[in-house]
Amino acid sequence: MRLKKALLTTFSCFCLFSLHANESISKPKLVVGLVVDQMRWDYLYKYADRYSQNGFNRLLQEGFSCENAYIPYVPTYTAIGHSTVYTGSVPAIHGIAGNDFIIQATGESMYCTQDDAVAAVGGSGKVGQQSPKNLLVSTVTDQLKLATNFQSKVIGVAIKDRGGILPAGHFADAAYWLDGSTGDWITSTYYMDKLPKWVQDFNKKKLADTYFKQGWNTLYPIDSYVLSTADDTPYEELYKGEKASVFPRDLVKLKKDNGYDLIKAVPQGNTLTLDMAKAIISNEKLGHNPHNVTDFLALSLSSTDYIGHQFGINSIEIEDTYLRLDLEIADFLNYLDKEIGEGNYTLFLTADHGAAHNPKFFKDQKGNSGYFDTKEVRKRLNDRLQQVFGQTDLVKSLTNYQVHLNYKVIEDSKLNEEDIRNVIVKELRKEEGVAFVTDMDKAGTSAIPERIRERIINGYNFKRSGVIQIILEPQWYSGKQDAKGTTHGTWASYDAHIPAIFMGWGIKQGKSVREIHMTDIAPTISSILKIEEPNGNIGTPIFEAIDIK
Repeated sequence: MRLKKALLTTFSCFCLFSLHANESISKPKLVVGLVVDQMRWDYLYKYADRYSQNGFNRLLQEGFSCENAYIPYVPTYTAIGHSTVYTGSVPAIHGIAGNDFIIQATGESMYCTQDDAVAAVGGSGKVGQQSPKNLLVSTVTDQLKLATNFQSKVIGVAIKDRGGILPAGHFADAAYWLDGSTGDWITSTYYMDKLPKWVQDFNKKKLADTYFKQGWNTLYPIDSYVLSTADDTPYEELYKGEKASVFPRDLVKLKKDNGYDLIKAVPQGNTLTLDMAKAIISNEKLGHNPHNVTDFLALSLSSTDYIGHQFGINSIEIEDTYLRLDLEIADFLNYLDKEIGEGNYTLFLTADHGAAHNPKFFKDQKGNSGYFDTKEVRKRLNDRLQQVFGQTDLVKSLTNYQVHLNYKVIEDSKLNEEDIRNVIVKELRKEEGVAFVTDMDKAGTSAIPERIRERIINGYNFKRSGVIQIILEPQWYSGKQDAKGTTHGTWASYDAHIPAIFMGWGIKQGKSVREIHMTDIAPTISSILKIEEPNGNIGTPIFEAIDIK
């Protein structure tokens, strides 16, 4: 009897140990990273009364929201934002210094995901010659692959190539983006030699054409859009072939002048992307991994950015886009609940950057604002430098609010680079709209507020960034006088304050007003998954959001 009791006790202890061991290593079946391109933080609340209970409001009510999440670098652009979210790093380290940047050693212009060594799959030409090779560090998705001996499945998808490729990382099973000439989802030989049959079948549906037939009218009566400017204002850009920026829009007619690219700049572009995301989950069986490991879907919605750039942040078009997106997020969460199981997945929602008010609109309301015309400023700089040094075109570019020098001319002419820099800094400080200018060799001691100075340093990659950083006054941005729509790229809160919400497995319910940074998202997900953080990470986990299991 004593032996029997001892055996039973031993067996019970083993079962309890096994149970607790399994609990200690339990993980979500799927992680979904959702980046809403150009989503300002205040959009969560500006339209909250018009949102459903099951979209943005569900995320806020069931998840954990970081109310003061900021981008810790300049410039605030799409490729950098997506890279930073998934690496926990900054341009100084991860190397994605802009959507486009200049390789300082050669003067070569480089697109962020450009890879001339690969070819398009499912399409043709440069649109498919893309990969993550320019990203110098690992992503949280890479670390998941490493932690599971590459058994986890990782897939990225976005209309923009950079929105799908950079988050998915170097070891992804696939990344898909849209070919604007055909309306098809494509990839590159970096990932595969042939599109899966299910992707080919998906493309054959020509869903873009179906959505064009829907047209674009406001979701609700147009006079209920009281948080937006009038339907037709001088601040909005027209589609090709359009005579006035007004609802309703005949998208079939507009497609004749705009082609399939039109789908990118209407709300249905988000619909098409979410359709593709669901198809990926279903056909690739994400969240049902036979090795009992976590899968990862890196999803980015790009149409919000195209629409924002075209119409500005105060337009009815933007309000309508977010009201529609709210319903689509609700539908997508419902899909995840059914396909993966409520409580079995972890989802985070954030943005790659925000956006500014249109300067002309702001000025018309008697605010301070303006346009920094880089073409004209570069001309004035080069004219002045020619007077001083006797050489033309010493400034190669003002890309990314940075001065890029023409090193070939400087070296051939045996000019002193420091003297050239000093003249440029002096001249730029005379330009209207310029708040600060710093030579990057002296940035650490420049007379610039610490918060901005830190962002300048974080954004500076000496191999891929210009040698002088320009910081504009609030509500100024790069563009021609009276340019329509809006853009982003600066340090100011409207560009740098982003949503950061976590929901699902491993997440507490609640909110925090503590300032966190975009770099904190990747290590938070790493902590939840119990994997090593990305190798270039400088962020820290958002501890109050994590429900330790």
